[in-house]
Amino acid sequence: MNRGLPNIRHMRVFVETVATGSVSEAAELCSLSQPAATQAIGRLEADIGTALLLRRDRKFTTTTCGALFVRRVEAALAHLHAGARASLRFGREGKAARKGAVRVYDRLVTSAQLRTLIAVANTGSFTVAARELGLSQPTVHRAARSLEDIAGVAFFKATASGVELTAAAQALAAGAKLALAEIRQGIEEIGKELGNDQGTFNLGSLPLARTSIVPQAAHALISQTQGVQLRVVDGAYDGLLRNLREGDLDCLIGALRMPPPADDITQEPLFDDRLAIVAHPDHPLAGRRGLTLEDTLEFPWVAPPRQTPAGRYLYDTLRIAERERTPVRVVSSSLVMMRGILAQGPYISIVSHHQIKVEEAAGLITPLDITLTNDQRAIGLTYRTQWRPTETQAIFMQELRRFGRALGHRMPDAPPAQ
Repeated sequence: MNRGLPNIRHMRVFVETVATGSVSEAAELCSLSQPAATQAIGRLEADIGTALLLRRDRKFTTTTCGALFVRRVEAALAHLHAGARASLRFGREGKAARKGAVRVYDRLVTSAQLRTLIAVANTGSFTVAARELGLSQPTVHRAARSLEDIAGVAFFKATASGVELTAAAQALAAGAKLALAEIRQGIEEIGKELGNDQGTFNLGSLPLARTSIVPQAAHALISQTQGVQLRVVDGAYDGLLRNLREGDLDCLIGALRMPPPADDITQEPLFDDRLAIVAHPDHPLAGRRGLTLEDTLEFPWVAPPRQTPAGRYLYDTLRIAERERTPVRVVSSSLVMMRGILAQGPYISIVSHHQIKVEEAAGLITPLDITLTNDQRAIGLTYRTQWRPTETQAIFMQELRRFGRALGHRMPDAPPAQ
């Protein structure tokens, strides 16, 4: 069964046949002969690995698998169309559109061209893209340039380190990735219907959720399914958000952003987390009661980056950078890095109290008795608003909700005093 993007023209013939119930009408709508349209459907079914259509009362209807697949194909083609339209807008704004540009060029592009575009977008190099696709560099270069010719818009800019996509190309690549994500889901739904549940869930995980929520939900998913693979991707929020919006990820879990960073995503709160000012258990302030922030300023701080929720609280609410002499000596978002530095000397940091519960239990980090105000932050799920999870993906989403909300019920109102 093909795990890539099937032939686009074949998919269009399939959609039109479902809509009209007639291969002849579908052929006319797709500017093909009837034999060519019939052949296109046959090749798509061979590519997918199962029958998608059957004939009843002189009309074609979908099989069970065809009914599952057609909605995914329709969504995929809609993403391609939206990406093409956006690319033309960027082309006009950048004055890069060429004379005679095709207005609805998404009907003319091929799967091979889109695979090339995605590979170049991911690697920043024609040579590396060719290696990943298993093709020669001239073949990849020709496919990329032919895509530019069809769109009538400049897509690629040579740089000292390789090749860079224009804004127009990035828009089309985003549409192509979303289309590919829909097809992947469609193929996985067909696999489950045929008794071969080899689905995937691509989860972007921010630091807090990695401690218990994701491991517990992962175990629950694996216990309920056969052959399903969970892929957990760590990284900075901005990069994970971009991957989510382009379809490389299915969902993010971690601290929510207020206001929401984009209008095409949905944020679903699970619980409110609190922050704690922390140190190593051997720190001079550990175990003392009634401390204030002022008591920590004579010690060096390990601060999270300002763009993180904890960093914003430290810099914007506690205004630590506005002190006459800032105590911040190290900036890092890595819990491993923070734990290592705290063990080296009398360092101070700020972090989610939940995030350090394993380290606290092991005697590696301890919260200091410092009362914080307005330090609550929402923890939850972030996903594309139009995303429709498969049945298997929905199971994992429910497990993330279950363990996330359960953790919220167990969270203390404030870090415990020493």
